[in-house]
Amino acid sequence: MDEKLSLKGIDTVALDEDKNCVVIIDQTLLPGDIRLKSVDDAGDMYDAIKRLEVRGAPAIGVFAAFGMYVLSKQMENKDYDAFISAFREKADFLNSSRPTAVNLSWALKRMKRVAEEDSSLPVPEIVSRLRTEALSIRDEDIEICRGIGEHGLSLLKPGAVLMTHCNAGSLATIRYGTATAPIYLGQEKGYNFRVYCDETRPLLQGARLTAFELSQYGVDTTVLCDNMSASLMAGGSVDAVLVGCDRVAVNGDAANKIGTSLLALAAKHYGVPFYVCAPSSTVDFETAEGKDIPIEMRDPDEVTEMWYSKRMAPKGVKVYNPAFDVTDHSLITGIITEEGVAYPPYTDSLKALLQK
Repeated sequence: MDEKLSLKGIDTVALDEDKNCVVIIDQTLLPGDIRLKSVDDAGDMYDAIKRLEVRGAPAIGVFAAFGMYVLSKQMENKDYDAFISAFREKADFLNSSRPTAVNLSWALKRMKRVAEEDSSLPVPEIVSRLRTEALSIRDEDIEICRGIGEHGLSLLKPGAVLMTHCNAGSLATIRYGTATAPIYLGQEKGYNFRVYCDETRPLLQGARLTAFELSQYGVDTTVLCDNMSASLMAGGSVDAVLVGCDRVAVNGDAANKIGTSLLALAAKHYGVPFYVCAPSSTVDFETAEGKDIPIEMRDPDEVTEMWYSKRMAPKGVKVYNPAFDVTDHSLITGIITEEGVAYPPYTDSLKALLQK
């Protein structure tokens, strides 16, 4: 059963062990309606990811880990062969929900590794180990985001004017966010940042989510349309751009919400530092370049109808609606991870940094 609540003081994704379910903030309802939603079925978990009820690469990873624990708990009375067969099937099913965010497959691989590592154990013991792994993934996310925040804050001066795109905030992680982590830590230290949030067409995650959560936490926040960002930079009003990402290739190319690459091009032209905030889990050492990153194509209705009382494009016209674009590494000033800041050439610096 859903219930109303305040955004402050709750985790974006949580495990309810008494009811054996995953509890999420349904982000499709924000900012008008803040509700918790309980999920305990594989089909509903798939839909929650696909429909963006839970979104943001780190949050999706934690959600998948908690989801696989909840599903495994439902199957702990099976023998191992039946259990592992069903476990793999459900993990593969969840993995198919969104192809771009590498945290999804990363978390599922970790859970699958635990389930497969010792078939001689009683299934309830394997389930207990899956619980431990899922909680570790959650705890790591919190610490990683705080680490990103600390390294990012070292690059910023009090009173800085910042710009961000989409939502890489606390709603995209468990706490702190990635691109917003330096902002929240700065808020705690009295830095008094001013933040411009691109509305982020077509799903408006910047306007609906980032502006909402920042303003709730007292940050001086302004929303602007995506095509206004270059105009603002041209006037010298932006000190730095901070964005998140769903996957980083070995060469530093970064996939993030559609429109990020245009923001990076404008920042490069006007000499504004452009930083990608990336948990180490989003760095995919199996992907050499951005062109190898699969890009999810979304429903045309998101562009033509979703936010309008009447359809805003002629019926029958085609719609191009990719969820992400790839920002070339040459446009990125630095990649901020929990281990430190990587600078070009990223092929060397990312590997050296993450080998710590």
